[in-house]
Amino acid sequence: MSATTRRHDPDRRARILRATLDTIAAHGVAGTTHRRIAAAADVPLGSMTYHFASLDDLLTEAFTLLADTVAARFGERLAAAGTRADACEAVVDLVVDEIWATPRTLLLSYELYAYAARVPALRRVMQGWMGKSREALERHFSPETARALDAMIEGLSIHRSVDPRPASREEVRAIVARLTLPLP
Repeated sequence: MSATTRRHDPDRRARILRATLDTIAAHGVAGTTHRRIAAAADVPLGSMTYHFASLDDLLTEAFTLLADTVAARFGERLAAAGTRADACEAVVDLVVDEIWATPRTLLLSYELYAYAARVPALRRVMQGWMGKSREALERHFSPETARALDAMIEGLSIHRSVDPRPASREEVRAIVARLTLPLP
């Protein structure tokens, strides 16, 4: 990219955020540096501090982008469900079909959870994501059931990413059915 082109680069900030997520996926939060992100985004190192006050600010915005993107996909899938039975099947799809839980997204989620445990700003990002997920689930389920389903979706998705024999679609469907049974 030429110096002239770099001066007028309206996508630079967004490209830096995407490159930050790529860098975190490749090196973890601990291995993420301004220099690595700048190289991945193909921007001058000075652009990092021009657009973001600190590495923590950059990480927070990148993880916010991740959370918003995944929450939107999650919400869209549940919004498309017309009935409670459709919503149950949507939950199964969320676990089994990698609608949100692609290997890259799961890896970034692990990094976000670990980082959020130590950094209050990231904790708020994580809490916002969980809130959006539960809100999407509450279109079809009680708040208590939505909380249980949200935890199950994340837990089974994590297990599926490392289990040599992950739960089948039928097993996930049976788990969802148990969690959504009316209380006696």
